[in-house]
Amino acid sequence: MANRQPTVVGVPNFNAAEDAAALRAAMKGLGTDEQAIIDILTTRSNIQRQAISKAFTHEYGRDLIEDLKSELGGHFEDVIVALMLPPAEYLCKELNHCMEGMGTDESVLVEILCTRTKPEIAEIVQAYERLYNRPLAEHMCSETSGDFRRLLTLIVTSHAQGARDEETGVDPARAAEAAQQLYEAGEAKWGTDEEIFNKILAHESFAQLQLVFEEYKNIAGRTIEQAIKAEVDGELKDALSAIVECVQCSASWFAARLRGAMQGLGTDDRTLIRVVVSRSEVDLGRIKEQYETMYDKTLESEIRQGETSGDYKRALLALLGPA
Repeated sequence: MANRQPTVVGVPNFNAAEDAAALRAAMKGLGTDEQAIIDILTTRSNIQRQAISKAFTHEYGRDLIEDLKSELGGHFEDVIVALMLPPAEYLCKELNHCMEGMGTDESVLVEILCTRTKPEIAEIVQAYERLYNRPLAEHMCSETSGDFRRLLTLIVTSHAQGARDEETGVDPARAAEAAQQLYEAGEAKWGTDEEIFNKILAHESFAQLQLVFEEYKNIAGRTIEQAIKAEVDGELKDALSAIVECVQCSASWFAARLRGAMQGLGTDDRTLIRVVVSRSEVDLGRIKEQYETMYDKTLESEIRQGETSGDYKRALLALLGPA
């Protein structure tokens, strides 16, 4: 994809056993060498980190994540553990956390499920059932309601069946038809048929949706965003808007998400860590560019001046890559 711009790409001449030995040395004895841990784990790709984890167990008979947890603390520990988990498992953990206990953080459901491609969602769905012994769709149904629940369920089930097909080409005729259906379901009638919006936005690939939205503008004379803002409200509006924005420029959507996590009183550390870690091997470079364009400040300076500190701050900055 043209808009891929990772800040973490792994290292050439990678040696898992050497890295495992360096990490063991950083944690042995009195005190911990946090900088060594940052230097190694923020520059290796996730695949390389998994190899280090295997080598660590093989060499020392110990679990690397457990050792790291016992040596580190606070948000610094959160960043390092997030880096050590396979990406789909990490996102499953975040989905589970946002639904467990009292209330559900719908914004996390939107962030993870409305912004990923079909193969990514399929992987999350499989991992979730493996980790929690229940289907993601079922857990989500018990925590959400109405049209919002229907949209998320469609996304999860249609991705699992391979409906949002990224690999196949786009179909202009089908796009025109879908745009007409959206127009008739919303602006052309009194009230809104949310089901049509849900069906089309959950099923089609991002590339296909791009065409649908262009066609929509030709038919309606205004953008699909304007239509969604006018026709839909609440959580469903947030979810549909996230899909539309990610089709057009996911980096802008994530830049806004980071901005929201750092503005106001206190920092939403969980969101800050999740976006930085989960996008570092995808498009964090583009997110940095969009952030600066949108807010006239660099993401790096915002993190430096924000409420993060110490090793936590250093780890986040290392993941952002060179300024």
